[in-house]
Amino acid sequence: MFMDRPPLPPFTAETAAQKARMAEDAWNTRDPARVALAYTSDSRWRNRAEFLQGREAIEAFLTRKWLRELDYRLIKEVWAFRENRIAVRFAYEWRDDSGNWFRSYGNENWEFDEHGLMRRRIASINDAPIQESERKYHWPLGRRPDDHPSLSDLDL
Repeated sequence: MFMDRPPLPPFTAETAAQKARMAEDAWNTRDPARVALAYTSDSRWRNRAEFLQGREAIEAFLTRKWLRELDYRLIKEVWAFRENRIAVRFAYEWRDDSGNWFRSYGNENWEFDEHGLMRRRIASINDAPIQESERKYHWPLGRRPDDHPSLSDLDL
């Protein structure tokens, strides 16, 4: 039996923010199988210069990503929404296996089906090297605490 993944479109300011926070929380688990469940079975992605289609490809991509991007911590924030689409901006911090730290900034455009699954994700991302002392995301691995500043509060 197919189950909906609320909140469902059309989105309001409240439900768009809820959808973005749910995505942020899932990505911060760094669990590719869990994250992939938020996408349609034939979901289409552009992530930087990589083009993917389908949950299996998304799960494989995320597995590769989190093997390379260690100590990953992400914040997403709704930029705009309309009907079944949400645009978010995000920033995340991570280190490579040599101990070099980065803050990655980007924007995503999301399109959802009537069941609340994402059928399209278009992401543009830039990486900026940072010193470990410049990190802003210090919560324990997992969900960002509710009292942690947002991207707007951090002026990122």
